Amino acid sequence: MTVEPTAAAWPYPPVCGMTWGWVGTRGTWATAAAADSMARMAEHGVNWTALAYSALQETPFSTEIGFLEAPTATDDEIVWAIREAKSLGLQVCLKPVVNCADGTWRAHIGFFDWDVPREPSWSDWFASYRAFILHAAELAAAEQCEMLCIGCEMVRADGQEAHWRALIADVRAVYSGLITYNCDKYQEDHVAWWDAVDLVSSSGYYPIDTWEHELDRIEAVVAASGKPFFFMEAGCPSRTGSPDLPNDWSLPGEPSGDEQLRYYRAMFTACAQRPWVGGFMLWDWPATLYRPEDAGANDDYCPYAKPAGEYLREVYGAALTGARA
Repeated sequence: MTVEPTAAAWPYPPVCGMTWGWVGTRGTWATAAAADSMARMAEHGVNWTALAYSALQETPFSTEIGFLEAPTATDDEIVWAIREAKSLGLQVCLKPVVNCADGTWRAHIGFFDWDVPREPSWSDWFASYRAFILHAAELAAAEQCEMLCIGCEMVRADGQEAHWRALIADVRAVYSGLITYNCDKYQEDHVAWWDAVDLVSSSGYYPIDTWEHELDRIEAVVAASGKPFFFMEAGCPSRTGSPDLPNDWSLPGEPSGDEQLRYYRAMFTACAQRPWVGGFMLWDWPATLYRPEDAGANDDYCPYAKPAGEYLREVYGAALTGARA
C-alpha cells in the first residue's frame, strides 16, 4: 500500500496579512492618504503586508518591461511604503508584478517554447523580467524586507523552469530573505520548481463550496514539495454572486457586505482545519481608502468598515494570540 506524504505544519508564526497599495500607481504612495490607509489596515490585526505594485509591458508578446517608468511607483515611494509598514510593526513582503498595458491578463504572457531568430522569445522576456525582479530584490535587501515574491500568476511562464531557477539563483545573490512565487489558482500542481523557493504560495480564489476539495488537492502538492505554504492572495468582493466566483472582480452584482462575510467565514473555517496552511495575504487594501460611511456602497475586495473587516479582526487576533500562547 502506498502512503501519500502529509504536508508538514506551518513552522512560522501565522501570516495574518493583507495586500496593500495595488497597483502601485506613481503618485498614490507616500501621501497622507496612503499613510492613513495603511494605519487603518494595521488596526485589523495584520502582522504582514504585501506591498504590491506593477510594471507594464505593452502586450503579452512584448519583451520589454518599463519598471522605472510611469505609471509604476518610484523607488522613493516603494521605500516609503516599506518603512511606513515597518513603523506600524508589520513584516513586509515586497511584491513586484508585471502587467500588460493592453489589458491582457499577465497569465497569457507567452512565446514559442524554443527561441526563434527575429521572433520575441522567452530568453528576451526573462532578460527584462530579471532586471525588474533584481531591482526589487535590491530594494528589499536594502530595506530588510522579510519576504520577496518573484512573480504572480504567470501561468504560461510557469513552464519555463530553467529560466525561473536561474532567476531565483540571481535573486539569492543579492537578497537573503524568504523567497516565494505566487502561482495562480488551480496551478499549485503545475509548477515543477517549488524546491527552488522557500515558500509555496498561491491565489486562493476558490468558489465557496469547493474549499475542502481544493485544500485536499493542494495538500498533496505541499507535502511533495517539502516546503511551507500560505495563500499569497485570497478574498472575495463584497458583492452578490462573488462567493461563487471570487476571482472575478468585474462580476455584475449588488454591493453586499454579508456575501463577503459569508465567504470569509467559509474560507477561514476550512483552512483552520489544515495546520499546513500558514495564513493569508488577503486581497486587498487600497492606498487611497474610501470613507467608512461609503463602505455599504463599495463592492470591491477591501473589507474596511464592512462586516468582513470586523470578523477579520477577530480571526487574526485569535490566531496571533494562539501563536503567542
